[in-house]
Amino acid sequence: MGSMPRVAVVGGSLGGLTAALLLRDLGCEVSVYERSTSELEARGAGIAVLEATWRYPVECLGVPASTFSSQTRWVRFVNRDGSTAHESEHPYYLSSWNAVYRVLLNGFGRDNYHLSAEVVEFQDEGDQVRIVLADGRTDCVDLLVFADGISSTARRRLLPEVKAEYAGYIAWRGVIPEAELTAETYGELFDTLSYQVMPNSHILVYPIPGYDGEVEPGKRLMNIVWYRNASAEELEALLLDSNGEKRYVSVPPGLVNSQAVEEMREAARAQLAPQLCEVVENIPEPFIQVVYDINVPQMAFGRVCIIGDAAFAARPHAAAGTAKAAEDGWILAREIAAADGNVLEALANWEPKQLRMGSELIARTSEIGYRSQVANTFEPGDPSLIFGLYGPGN
Repeated sequence: MGSMPRVAVVGGSLGGLTAALLLRDLGCEVSVYERSTSELEARGAGIAVLEATWRYPVECLGVPASTFSSQTRWVRFVNRDGSTAHESEHPYYLSSWNAVYRVLLNGFGRDNYHLSAEVVEFQDEGDQVRIVLADGRTDCVDLLVFADGISSTARRRLLPEVKAEYAGYIAWRGVIPEAELTAETYGELFDTLSYQVMPNSHILVYPIPGYDGEVEPGKRLMNIVWYRNASAEELEALLLDSNGEKRYVSVPPGLVNSQAVEEMREAARAQLAPQLCEVVENIPEPFIQVVYDINVPQMAFGRVCIIGDAAFAARPHAAAGTAKAAEDGWILAREIAAADGNVLEALANWEPKQLRMGSELIARTSEIGYRSQVANTFEPGDPSLIFGLYGPGN
């Protein structure tokens, strides 16, 4: 076997950590550079744990998915009066961003996970890539992987023509300890992924691990994702936070302006089934995530590549964002191994597959979003709504 490349991963979130772990397992020397000053935290971000996401913890770290995910048995669509419009037995693992991050970071360890390490410059010199950090430190590697998310600095530099396209709607998100729900509401929701479809809107409610990773029913959090249309003008007002600062991608918990929160709660009282309304009304710090499409024509640039949301950012309807980032890492490691460590050969084989995967996911999630938010052809129980990276349930 050829010698394995020295690798730097920029961005220490779920996609970056998965890629770093897989490449290290191949024998690569891997450093992760994370610009945050402390270990990452995303309070209140629930995620579905698809196979690509749980695969590394389960197969390589021996950590069962049930230890970092809550499990639901049913998918249920409810009517405005709280009655069931459709239900089917379809188990899911549902987790929080924090819970998965902790498992991956503990697996990688802290020795080569560098905080306060913002990469401000990189130069592909042909036989290696030179990187410069904000504090003046430098590094030289054979492969530079950017996993720096939806606001990727690498994408802006490498593909300046690619712009995030606003989808015309936002997601209201947030969590509440399920112990604070009435017994009746808890009974309706505790083992269920619940949907309600409304004109030009839909909401999902499901349990995720507690703030410290608790997965035992009664100790978890109930999580919401409510998609609501917003014109460009309305978006402008929503993105002005309570400190008067203009946001672009999301407005974090505790910083959404009170007028927007009150309007959202009024809409909940007017539109939502009682059990879902109870959750939404009582979430202490709802937050806003803007829904964008980002489509890239290229992911490999010499010895540099972009993965996860740094490349394609798809709407959340397939619940495949973290799975896509992880899969980019799985396939990258597979191609590096197949090319005996030859980075240029590996990236040439890797890129077409990942471009196809990303563009197909964007097409599928855009179509679901159009049916829900525009065309009103979103049907309770539609099999195309089953979560999956490569297709419903896949």
